[in-house]
Amino acid sequence: MGVYQIYPKKRKSFLPKLSVTVSLILINVVLFILVIVLLLTGIISESFFSNNIAVSLENIKQLKLWTFFTSMFMHGGFFHLFANMLSLMFIGSLVEKILGAKRYLWFYLLSGLFASFLYVFFELLSPSGLGAVGASGALFGLVGLLVLLTPNLPVYLMFIPIPIKMKYAGPGILIVLWFISRAGDVPIGNTAHLGGLICGLVYGIYLKNKYKNKTQWLRKHFS
Repeated sequence: MGVYQIYPKKRKSFLPKLSVTVSLILINVVLFILVIVLLLTGIISESFFSNNIAVSLENIKQLKLWTFFTSMFMHGGFFHLFANMLSLMFIGSLVEKILGAKRYLWFYLLSGLFASFLYVFFELLSPSGLGAVGASGALFGLVGLLVLLTPNLPVYLMFIPIPIKMKYAGPGILIVLWFISRAGDVPIGNTAHLGGLICGLVYGIYLKNKYKNKTQWLRKHFS
């Protein structure tokens, strides 16, 4: 059993391999570069990006259901990509150690999908005409899980030089992003972030109930 891992650890392979977190980061970076190259060479247009990759109410109405998935691996700009991948490197690495590679991957993907579903649901209630891309929904799933499993874990948020406990940082960053989007009229997928956070909290409750001793040890270890 690993130092943090909740689930029993399976036999290791003798062949070296990349962690799931590193693999996800590489996939996001490679796809971002590929899209930039295709846009610059004129092979695809910006409309193709928004109409076939981003998740939006209009795309779902047209039964472009794959956008629930593709939107998780696309980003709207370099800073968007950098911020998400930097967060994934630190948060994802810890969650991968806790859950193990296979369960971590499924949880990451499920969080991203639920985030997209919730985004579209709120678009039905109050259409904005916008689409959403990025790994933020899945990332907030990881955050929601750590809020319950490691609530006192000190973390650093961008531009804040002091550590903040995870139980405050998780919902706090959600509120800050919402405020930025409202005050600055910035198109941020707040409902997608909320969906990811909810998914993480629900899974965290499940783990706390099923693996009480191990989750209690995690809580104490990261206090």
